[in-house]
Amino acid sequence: MISRRNLLKVSGAAAISASLRALAQDVGKPDYALDIAAVTLDLSPRHKLRTIAYNGQVPGPLLRLKEGQPVTIEVTNHTDSPEVVHWHGLFLPPVVDGSLEEGTPPIAPNATVRLTFIPRPAGFRWYHTHTMAMGDLTRAQYGGQHGFLMIEPRENPGRYDQEFFLALHDWGGRLLANEDGAMNPSYDLATINGRMMGAGEPLRVKQGQRVLLHVLNSSPTEVHWIALAGHNLRVVALDGNPVPSSRVLPMLRLAPAERVCAVVEMNNPGVWTLGEVRKHVQASGMGIVVEYSDQAGRPQWQQPSDLVWNYEQFAGTSPGDESTESPIIVPLVIESKFRGHGAMESWTINGRSYPATGVAPLKHGRRYRLQFINRSNDDHPLHLHRHSFELRDLGAPLNGPQNAARKGIRGIIKDVVLVDSHTQTEVDFTADNPGATLFHCHQQNHMDLGFMMLLNYA
Repeated sequence: MISRRNLLKVSGAAAISASLRALAQDVGKPDYALDIAAVTLDLSPRHKLRTIAYNGQVPGPLLRLKEGQPVTIEVTNHTDSPEVVHWHGLFLPPVVDGSLEEGTPPIAPNATVRLTFIPRPAGFRWYHTHTMAMGDLTRAQYGGQHGFLMIEPRENPGRYDQEFFLALHDWGGRLLANEDGAMNPSYDLATINGRMMGAGEPLRVKQGQRVLLHVLNSSPTEVHWIALAGHNLRVVALDGNPVPSSRVLPMLRLAPAERVCAVVEMNNPGVWTLGEVRKHVQASGMGIVVEYSDQAGRPQWQQPSDLVWNYEQFAGTSPGDESTESPIIVPLVIESKFRGHGAMESWTINGRSYPATGVAPLKHGRRYRLQFINRSNDDHPLHLHRHSFELRDLGAPLNGPQNAARKGIRGIIKDVVLVDSHTQTEVDFTADNPGATLFHCHQQNHMDLGFMMLLNYA
């Protein structure tokens, strides 16, 4: 199997330069500039680490773009390795989507490229590196290359007083063995917006405000549960897309690459902790102080009683209109392959690892139903590039009664879905964005070791 890293080594500087020139815009000032470079990150006064970041900060700068309005972003790679920036959740051509597998040209070391594209759809998206890490748990998504991307709608009523963007991340990855001897990443430190609990500035609020939280899980591999002590959270959007039914909940669950937008009524003055529900993860640093004006003291925490979350609670209350044409069924069977004690598992889709994976070409304009059949012992956050999908059937146990599935939900549009171990989940999407389209697990170690598939249009 040829890895992306080896592919880059043999690509040739001339081919890379020619591809970059095809993307470059020679005149005018860019709307935004991103510099990819090494930085020493102060997680806390006692914890520093060296990582790669955008514009010397973690997360990278918030980019606010207008839906449908062309934007030019200049990216400079100051590292000694080829890079690529993925614009996660946008409907872009493959050449600028930010996936080497789709044909996006890599940004060579010490090179600059200008990318021009039309951002859509509106909503909370993000940008991040899309390179490989393999066994180096400091590279790719294990590092600090992630940032917030907000695509402003043409009309935005803005029914809130303040908004905060929050990125959850894990650091200090090391491999630990499972019961079967296979290795998985584990982490020593965790942050919100690149700072451990108490090391960053608090979120300052006022009584009576409506605060909109945009929460991103940028972790390379970990699911996170988040609560704001003393308050409930009204979920209004998943992966940047408004939900048909908003719900008031005590906590949020986010798999890697998922985003949740939630409104909080600031009606309980004090100094509170917003953080990970699991005590050991909060103790490793994943928390931030929420401070009302004219309040002081140590931040308070109230432990939620249950870890309860499901997608279907946000579905529409009435059935949606079914297409008269049945979707084309695409079964995707997910399995792991043991590679020996002390090694991470490799992964297959329908019995094959990338780049040998593949399905029949998509037909433009047709509706498809992807059946995620997870026969492994792991849960998987599955992501489809350049498209969104609608959740349909969730959580059917592979070895249990099929009526245990939560079937027939409508209206929840996402680009990442967490598929539980030994279950089947189904999603629908319309093939309306021609070009090579990558599908993969958003856990960095799974993607690196074969869990990818390239969909092509006929």
